[in-house]
Amino acid sequence: MFKTLATISLAAGVFAGTLGAALAEDKAPVKIGWSAWSDAEFVTKLAAKLIKDELGRDVELVQTDVAPLYQGVGRGDLDAMMMAWLPQTHADYFKRVKDKVTTLGTVYDGAKLGWVVPAYVPEDAIASIEDLNKDDVKEKLKGRVDGIDPGAGLTRLSEQAIRDYALDDYKLQVSSEAGMLTSVDRAIRNKEWFVATSWSPHWMFGKYELRYIADPKGSLGKAEHVDVIARKDFQKDDPKVAAFLSRMKLPIDDLEAAMFNAQETSYEEAVDKYIADHPDQIKAWLEKEEG
Repeated sequence: MFKTLATISLAAGVFAGTLGAALAEDKAPVKIGWSAWSDAEFVTKLAAKLIKDELGRDVELVQTDVAPLYQGVGRGDLDAMMMAWLPQTHADYFKRVKDKVTTLGTVYDGAKLGWVVPAYVPEDAIASIEDLNKDDVKEKLKGRVDGIDPGAGLTRLSEQAIRDYALDDYKLQVSSEAGMLTSVDRAIRNKEWFVATSWSPHWMFGKYELRYIADPKGSLGKAEHVDVIARKDFQKDDPKVAAFLSRMKLPIDDLEAAMFNAQETSYEEAVDKYIADHPDQIKAWLEKEEG
């Protein structure tokens, strides 16, 4: 009898310890890093809500610059990030951590980098980056290209474009996405000419009439895919969340519309609307793996 009770007590203790460990593990938040770019903000907050509401896991969102994001995932300080622009934009960052991370999947295809001008600028005046060397165009643009963050891949490629096209009289105004958008908004309200670095998907194309100008030298790269990358052991440690992130894929038109909605309302409202409007898509992302 004593042996039986001791065995039950031991089993209960093991079960309690195992359950306690499992509960402790469940309480550990999934750490997802992101940079303050509108596309990254939307997909990251969409993923976070679904992980919390549907998979029952807490999520900690960590906002930082793009270089520390890659370093954080590579070191294992972050579980994942959803904004790896490849093969070119983030090539330098990815190269440094590629052996320390796992690519879970592509969250959207057809991403594009480029320079934009307002639609009211005649195409016969500016159709290509090459046209920026025209004397009258230089004067109208005041020798300025409105840019974003200093650490962004788009900034590095834009600096290369200035060299490739010998735009010696131009300066890339390094700022932030918010700073670039403030300059764009001010210029459009005043009907002034400008050229700005940009990318698709972006809500600015829903708010303003803009067009990309040609890049015949290919300095800004071609179409990109935006991947979800995770720390090396994340799939083993958190298979359900990893599987969900690997299935999460958005059509770029849907994403752009959602981003514009987020600007008109809030990211939280836009996320709720996207989930309500795309039940089949969400169901597919959350589908349990066979076996």
